[in-house]
Amino acid sequence: MTIATADLYDERGDALDSLSLQLLDLGGRTAFDGAVRTVRCHRDNALVKQVLATDGAGAVLVIDGGGSLESALVGDLIAASAVEHGWAGIIVHGAIRDRVAIAALPLGVKALGTNPRKSAKDGVGEIDVPVTIGGVVFAPGAHVWADADGVLVER
Repeated sequence: MTIATADLYDERGDALDSLSLQLLDLGGRTAFDGAVRTVRCHRDNALVKQVLATDGAGAVLVIDGGGSLESALVGDLIAASAVEHGWAGIIVHGAIRDRVAIAALPLGVKALGTNPRKSAKDGVGEIDVPVTIGGVVFAPGAHVWADADGVLVER
């Protein structure tokens, strides 16, 4: 079981960054944590699909979609692939779709919102680069914790 982010912050304080951006809990698990992996993409989820189809080993994929809500970067098939490959969760600075199906999966998913529109599949973007969301840097390999109170990441 994951430690509550409030308790973790009380314990570690300034060693952690707290994401002030308010994300919705959309997966079947509200609390999750793991090593950070990243994808930076805009309205194109080919790299997201590619990464989540690899062994997650309990990691959390942080997707910097630039905050776009114009199309979804994760849907039910990609989320199911993440579960199959052992990912702990997905944090999306953007939209997902198939909200009801994703809520039934044993996967943590936080996102800005939902949109039924598909994204492009061109493979444009970057994998495992530091991404900044809401002023917080998510560096590949750092540890991230998420629960109903929010998101914390190691500095």
